[in-house]
Amino acid sequence: MIDGWMREKTEGILSRVGAVIGKTGVTPNMLTVTGLVVTVGAAALIAVGHLMAAGVVLAFGGLFDALDGAVARANGQVSRFGAFFDSVLDRYAEAVLFGGVFLYCAGDETTQVLTFAALVGSLMVSYTRARAEGLDVECRTGLFTRLERMLVLIIGLLTGFLVPAIWILAIFTNLTAVQRVWHVRTVTREG
Repeated sequence: MIDGWMREKTEGILSRVGAVIGKTGVTPNMLTVTGLVVTVGAAALIAVGHLMAAGVVLAFGGLFDALDGAVARANGQVSRFGAFFDSVLDRYAEAVLFGGVFLYCAGDETTQVLTFAALVGSLMVSYTRARAEGLDVECRTGLFTRLERMLVLIIGLLTGFLVPAIWILAIFTNLTAVQRVWHVRTVTREG
């Protein structure tokens, strides 16, 4: 939803920045790995209760996620492995982030269950798309792509409203996965 709009608005600047970075010898995979490392730092900050700092670090880490593809396109380094590698590291990043939230919420079983539900939903949003694409079905349907998930988490961290953000993520990530299942069912319906 926001993902497509944001992509349109930032494509030009990301392309220019990607071209500049690409001339330095930095590869897209280096940016992908750096983004994961920064996200692990954000997760550690969440786990120890430094929520605002975690929000800032996570927002900074998002730049690497946006720039890896821009550098790949600018340098003609777009590859199937690069797309695969980026997706895998994105899933690790999300898992680590929710792990940090889970640790932060130790003793609050309700929020820990919600955190688990948000993690499962986040992984299922990505899995349903990947599985649909394996069936040659385009599947970008749904409310909460990765960008929306990260924005909700960053806003929750920066404002101190982490628990409401986790509620939103627990509900809407799973709803998005269901939307994608329904979309694939509709597209692939035979008869």
